Parts: sequence; C-alpha cells; structure tokens
Amino acid sequence: MEINSWFECKVKMDVMKDDGTTKPETFTYLVDALNFTEAESRIIEEVTPYTSGNLDVTDIKRVKYAEIFASDSDMADKWYKVRCLFMTIDEKTQTEKEIANNMLVQAGTFHEAVKNFDNGMKGSLMDYRIATLQETKIMDVFRYVARTRKEEDAKPEYEA
Repeated sequence: MEINSWFECKVKMDVMKDDGTTKPETFTYLVDALNFTEAESRIIEEVTPYTSGNLDVTDIKRVKYAEIFASDSDMADKWYKVRCLFMTIDEKTQTEKEIANNMLVQAGTFHEAVKNFDNGMKGSLMDYRIATLQETKIMDVFRYVARTRKEEDAKPEYEA
C-alpha cells in the first residue's frame, strides 16, 4: 500500500468573537503538497478568505497517512487518526505479521469514526484491526486540485 505524504500546518489567525473583539487562535490543517514551501503557500491561500486580521503559519510538519476517508455528513466536524494493523503472512517464515498504517477519518463522534472507517475499508482484501483511534485537532483537509490554464491565468499574483 502506497502511503501519501501530507503536511500538517498550524496557523495562528485573528478570530472575531461574539462580543466583536478579535483574539488570536491557532488552528491545525492538513495540506496535500510537494514540499514545505508549497504547503505554506497553499495553506495561506486556503485560509486567507476566512480571516480579516493577522495570519501566521507557525509550524509545518510532514505526516503520513495511507488513506483519508472524508464524510459528506454535515455533522462530521472532527477528524480521527486511526492506527490500523493489517494481518499478512510472511512468505519465508510462514508466520503471521502485522503491518501498521495511519489513516484519517472524518466523523462527528467516536462511534461514527469507527463506522466510517469500516465503510471506507469495505472491499479490502486484507484482514485488519484498529489498534488506536483518537480525535485530532485537524480542522480541515485540503487535497491538491489541479487547476486549468484559464484558472491559473486569472489567479492574482501572490504578494508578500
């Protein structure tokens, strides 16, 4: 199974509170990018429309997820990290072996996360079990979407 590389980005930005004041808060996002520079550029592009004040990328780290299972449900507002163990047979020793992979699943509750994960794994030919399931601080996942040439030409230049 090929594991995709993702970048976890922490972004500190001003958030408008109910009383009209702004307060800086840090949010975590996951970005599909080729390198750290592209990850920083993409996360700034993605979150800029949602803030009117300061915006600072405070941390970027490479993370690996074998699969990401998104949900269409409006109630699925959390991301859960699943450590999944696949059972295989070692050809040489004929012994059972477990191979670990990290996956991400979107759901509203812990129990929904298990259900959504199992639904995402339907059709898998390998036996597996969930070793751990934990809620993350990830607010959103931004997959790479290829742009057409017209969209690239219409996109304003990035200004520092």
